[in-house]
Amino acid sequence: MPAVRAPYAFAAVLLFAGCSPTTPDLGAEITVPAQFGTIQAAVDAAREGATILVSPGVYKESVEVRTKALTIRGLQRGSVIIDGEVKRASGIVLSAPDVSVQNLTVRNHTENGVAVTRSQGFRISYVTASNNALHGVHATDAQHGVIEQSYASGSADSGFYVGQCKPCDVVVRGNVAERNAVGYEGVNASGRMFVLGNRFSDNRVGVTTNAEDATFVGNLVSDNAEALSPAQADGAFGLGFGIVGGTKNLVARNLITRNPGVGVALGSAEDLAPMDNRFFDNVITGNGQDVLYAASRRAPGRNNCFDRERCYDGVGDPLPRSSAPRGIPFNQVASPPLQPEMPDGPLPEMTPNVDKYVLPSHPAAAPTSAAVG
Repeated sequence: MPAVRAPYAFAAVLLFAGCSPTTPDLGAEITVPAQFGTIQAAVDAAREGATILVSPGVYKESVEVRTKALTIRGLQRGSVIIDGEVKRASGIVLSAPDVSVQNLTVRNHTENGVAVTRSQGFRISYVTASNNALHGVHATDAQHGVIEQSYASGSADSGFYVGQCKPCDVVVRGNVAERNAVGYEGVNASGRMFVLGNRFSDNRVGVTTNAEDATFVGNLVSDNAEALSPAQADGAFGLGFGIVGGTKNLVARNLITRNPGVGVALGSAEDLAPMDNRFFDNVITGNGQDVLYAASRRAPGRNNCFDRERCYDGVGDPLPRSSAPRGIPFNQVASPPLQPEMPDGPLPEMTPNVDKYVLPSHPAAAPTSAAVG
């Protein structure tokens, strides 16, 4: 009899101690689906500082990260897919500090591909966000972060959004946004806010911001009149770069071209006037109208300079009415092309190096002698 009871007694001891022979070893790396069938299950089990490695597959879930310093990394950017099936709100939601999301795809969500909310030290790298109803990557009330080398298309609000932070200390660099309502949108995102070396092309609108003390350097903003994209509620179309009520922004070494409405528009936002914005060493050419100053009588602008002698003050011309095409549903926008994989080795420092970003090129750009500012 003792020989028969011993295995049961041993099993009971294991259960009582909270152990199991099949419990995975949760070390510095956790694998999905080898150790956990879903990304959320791996996140819930992970300790602070762990890396979750996700193998190719379609993961029909929404992932919420509340553990500090986690890294979620796809092993193949185009084949690790978090699919919202047009019924889940967001693909990945970050609300913990120092979390990184790398090398994967988020698609078909009713709100955002990746949402960063009240997080410090976040990093979004080599992420493809396609066909999400609001934003591809959305960071709000978040600071000290980087959004880099990522791609957004089919967003019915904006491909990349940063908002409600001051000081932000956020860097948006090396990204591509196309076939969105807006490529990049900054709303009340001020103070150490850097938008560097991105391509915002073939959207309905390239860039809109009401920021204070933000830096836009080395970006290509072109061809923003894509009809086969979702329409934003205000119906804007054909605009390259718009500052509405923004102040003390630096816009330098950008190529802003082939936007059939307006290349650069500066306007007022209710009681907020555009003031003290600086446009230096840009090429603004080949647009329907290269520069439109549209400050209102209610909030006249002041000292918005395109060179050291030409500054706009007071009231400007009204913004033209947009004859925008209707647009298409976000989930009907064309699927994105394959994007580059995240390289091996460490990612660059999060601190921005503004000086390294030079004037970008465009296959159909006018010569640099057409520079404005």
